[in-house]
Order: sequence, then C-alpha cells, then structure tokens
Amino acid sequence: MTNSDPDEVSIGGDMIRLGQFLKYSGLLDSGGDAKEVVIDGFVKVNGEVDRRRGRQLHDGDLVTFEGRTVRVRP
Repeated sequence: MTNSDPDEVSIGGDMIRLGQFLKYSGLLDSGGDAKEVVIDGFVKVNGEVDRRRGRQLHDGDLVTFEGRTVRVRP
C-alpha cells in the first residue's frame, strides 16, 4: 500500500485524539506504545511529524507510522 492509497478508519464521530487513534486504527497495540512513538517523533500527521498525542484528528487527516498511512473518517 502506498501513501496515495491509504486505509480508511471510521472513528464514529467528528474527532479523536492522536494517541487514541493509533491504538484504535491498529497501528499500535497499546496506549503506552502510542505515547512513546509520538513523543519520539515517529508519527506523522498530514505528512509532518507531530509530537502531541493529544492532537485532535478530524475527517480526512492522514496518520503515518512505520510506512503505513491511515485516513481518518467519521
């Protein structure tokens, strides 16, 4: 899968926080792991590193971790 063809994950609402989304989408197994990889700068949101696990994600945002990109859907 390429960045131009990301998986889509429905969050069932208008907003989800980055740390929650990493676990919910299956990119990571636990919230503790999410905290570490976000703080260490291994996660990109819309192509840019974001170190805030509390960042709000909305419809259409792209989250990339370890070469896998997932698009947020409501």
